[in-house]
Amino acid sequence: MRKKKTKSRARVCLFVPICAIAIIAIFTAVGNYWVQIFEKYQEKEILEEKMLTLREKEAELKVDVEKLEDPDYIARYAREKYMYSKDGEIILRLPEEDEE
Repeated sequence: MRKKKTKSRARVCLFVPICAIAIIAIFTAVGNYWVQIFEKYQEKEILEEKMLTLREKEAELKVDVEKLEDPDYIARYAREKYMYSKDGEIILRLPEEDEE
């Protein structure tokens, strides 16, 4: 009968640490997955903000493309930006005012 007690104690002494190690391993793995999920969530938010910014820029560029298809707009843009003038026009450049 004593052998049965020592065998059962030995099994318990072997079983408890193995279970503890398994539980610790499971909690560690789950914790790592939660950290990865949280990091991916933050990355997703950053990328969504960047995507919104890029979509706004895309819309602006589409408007610019539409404007550049208009010859009158191109002529006016060239006159303003590169100081081209029509025949008989005189270009006067005014100093820019600094806003404070």
